[in-house]
This record gives sequence, C-alpha cells and structure tokens, in this order.
Amino acid sequence: MNIKDLDLSVLSHFVDYDGHETIRRIEDAETGLLAFIGVHNGNLGPALGGCRMFAYDSEEDAIRDVLRLSRGMTYKNALAGLPLGGGKSVIIGDPRKLKTEALISAVGRAVESLGGRYITAEDSGTNEHDMITMAKETSYVVGLPSAADSVGGDPSPVTAYGVFKGLKACVARRYGSDSVKGLKVAVQGLGAVGYALCQYLHGEGAILTVTDVREESLSRARSEMPGLTVVAPDDIFAVEANVFAPCALGAQINDQTVPQLKVDIVAGAANNQLATPAHGHQLADKGILYAPDYVINAGGVICVAYEYCQRIGKNPFSHDITRANMMAHVDKIGTTLETIFNIADARQITTAQAADERAEAIFRAPKKAVAQG
Repeated sequence: MNIKDLDLSVLSHFVDYDGHETIRRIEDAETGLLAFIGVHNGNLGPALGGCRMFAYDSEEDAIRDVLRLSRGMTYKNALAGLPLGGGKSVIIGDPRKLKTEALISAVGRAVESLGGRYITAEDSGTNEHDMITMAKETSYVVGLPSAADSVGGDPSPVTAYGVFKGLKACVARRYGSDSVKGLKVAVQGLGAVGYALCQYLHGEGAILTVTDVREESLSRARSEMPGLTVVAPDDIFAVEANVFAPCALGAQINDQTVPQLKVDIVAGAANNQLATPAHGHQLADKGILYAPDYVINAGGVICVAYEYCQRIGKNPFSHDITRANMMAHVDKIGTTLETIFNIADARQITTAQAADERAEAIFRAPKKAVAQG
C-alpha cells in the first residue's frame, strides 16, 4: 500500500483549503483502493469524521470533497460541544460495485497509519459492517454494534432524530409553534437519515413531498408512509412547501436552485448544503430561515463521540456516559440553533456566518487538555 501526505502548499488553489493539518493519499493496487484522509484541525482533540465512498469523477473532486467535509467536521464538533477535532476520509469508487472486504480492510490500515490523529465512522457509501471490518485493522473506528440501550452503533438514526429536533426548532422560530402537523415538507434524498427523518415527520402529521434517485427507496416510502407525493429529482427545488430538507449530497443550495425555492425554511441533513457562502446571503434575502447544516446534523457525531469516550475510558462531560445523556445532548441541537438565530438577528448577519463565528471562537481558542486516544 502506498501512503503519502500531499504537499499542502500545492493545495492552496482549492477554495476549500483552510490550513488543513494533513491530506493523506492512499493507494493500494491489490485491492483497487484509492482514497484520501483529511485532518483539518486537532486543537480540541483527535479528528473525528466518517468515511465516505463515492464515484468521484477525478482525484481533484475527491480532494475537494475531503477538504470541505473535514473542515465541516471541525465546526460541527466544536459547536456540538465535543472534545474532538475535524477530519474525514473519502474512497473513490461506486460502493455498490467496487467495495470489497479487502478494500475496506486496507482503509482500516490507512486509518491506523495516522496513529490516532483521525477516528473514522460510517458515512455515505459505508455502513456498520464496514466499521467492523476496519476495526480488525485499527482501534480508531467508531459506529460499531452496541446494545440497544448503550451509546454507539449506527449513528444514522441519531442524526435523523437531531435533524428532526432542529427542524422543529426552525418551525417554532418561524411560526411560533414547533408542531409540524399539517406543514408541507419537501425532502431531497431517502437514504438512511432522510428516510428516518420522513418517518418522524409523517408520524407527527407533516405533508411530505419526496425525491430520490433509487426507485426501491421511493417504493418503500409509498408503502410505509401513505399520502406522500413523489417528484422527479430536479423538481424538488420548486415544490411549494414550508420546509425544504436537503438530505442528499452537498452544494444543493446554489445559483440554479435558490431562485426556485418556495419555502420559508431550509433545514436538512446534508453536509455542505451551501455551494458558496454567498448562497447563505441569497437565502436570507429571500426571507428563508437557514439551519446551518453542521449544527442541525450533529446528532450522529455526538453518538459516536460518546462511544469513543466510553471506549477510551475518559469522560470529558459533566454527566455519565449513558444513552439517555447522549440523547439529551442531541436534544440541545434545537437550543444551539436558537442561539445562532438570535446572534444572526442581533448582528444582521446570516445564520451561516453566526454559526461559523461561534464555532471558530471555540476551536481556535488556546489548546487545552482533552480526551485523547
């Protein structure tokens, strides 16, 4: 296996490069693995972020994504009140065609090569079984199976729960009540998180319009959540609704989609929803309340952070590490959003700017002792 750290000076042309500590390229001819691991900032502790597998068109696209995603994890972990920095890994390839046990094992060895500076977990294109495979090669992996009443396990359901709580906080901010009964919600993407979010919304009486590129996901949704409407992927942006919930890939709020939006709120699970910071301003100009993505989708990382701290036997929290306390931590996502909305209103800045500034004040503070692996 060929592992090398990229020369950071040559990454400066990427707009998403932000003083990253390490971008590591991993190639393994035997398994067909080509991947990148990015560590953005470790001031608060080891960098935690999931492993994504996607059919990127080029290495440059993969590098751009690992830069964006690892930076986002730094901000997410800081605002979630976790003793962790931000990192991410991306594997180039279609997980339905190229993923093998041997390839995932090689990823585990690559994670181990960073000696604890980076901790991985599930993300788009990887799952709990993959984490089990990686765990045979490295101890720096979370999202492993656990008892129903304990911390850890697949973080997707916890992410969905946190997005649901955050969405309700947005609804309360805009309409004065957090009830979603009778509200129209357009959901883009019915992956593990998007589907679970729809189940929460449907269970409380929201009127759903959904889209996905996978017919099997749409068929399941029609069967299990009667009354929802399905539209083509390109049509979801123009749906007239109260809330648009992007739960697929990033950069879906862009020059082409913002003019189409007919909603009061954007609140979803996707990472890096804004194609550029300018699109946060465009949403604000249209009077659309935006829930910064790394704030509202922090439930999953809170889940695996508790798992990691429990495993290493160090508790940085003011309470015991239990599932009940972990879920109570996720419940605070709504409160964090409310704080950000108040800052944005008071200073007349976008909610994205308010979130960034608050996160930076945390992770750029003088380094202190934190939980380490």
